[in-house]
Amino acid sequence: MAIAREGWPVIGTAAGVLGLVGAVGTLAGHPASLVPLVLAVGFCLYFFRDPERRAPPGERLVVSPADGRVVAVVEERDERVLGAPATRVSIFMSPLDVHVNRNPVSGTVALVRHSAGRFRAAFADKASLDNARTAVVLESGGRRYLLVQIAGALARRIVCRLRPGDRVQRGERFGMIMFGSRVDLFLPVGVAPVVRRGDRVRAGTSVVAEERS
Repeated sequence: MAIAREGWPVIGTAAGVLGLVGAVGTLAGHPASLVPLVLAVGFCLYFFRDPERRAPPGERLVVSPADGRVVAVVEERDERVLGAPATRVSIFMSPLDVHVNRNPVSGTVALVRHSAGRFRAAFADKASLDNARTAVVLESGGRRYLLVQIAGALARRIVCRLRPGDRVQRGERFGMIMFGSRVDLFLPVGVAPVVRRGDRVRAGTSVVAEERS
């Protein structure tokens, strides 16, 4: 099983603590003290899993940037970055979902903007306005897509490897958010969502929208 590279420091720290506590517990005659730490290391390995994915064929298809559950599909005008009407597709990632994020379309990175903020529950509507987040604008086929990685109540670190000017491919990894979070994808006019609230999606493979014009 592949592990996301951001996970190895966390896993290494957990394993080090496991070894230390295990040695002390065994010497003290309490080997059962290892059980919760073994479970913690196992959870870290599971959380940071990074399965191989292949995007479906079709240049007009937009794939999900995250694993999880669709919590909103709404039309709104984004004034902070795009300054244009768009359809927002919000995907909530629970701690049990794969947290590696992937590019929804092929194109060029036009903007990467990090914003400090709060750490509300990621599924709440206000999270997109108040929480710490990273916004990425992708230019593809004359359209501008906005991706927003949003930190949640448990997530305290957003990883985004993209830089302005980067060329990206649909379905490629571009970052992750640690321990429960959300990704908003803003679709430009002419791109129609094909998912609805409550749907389960997988990053890089599930089609969430399609270019119609």
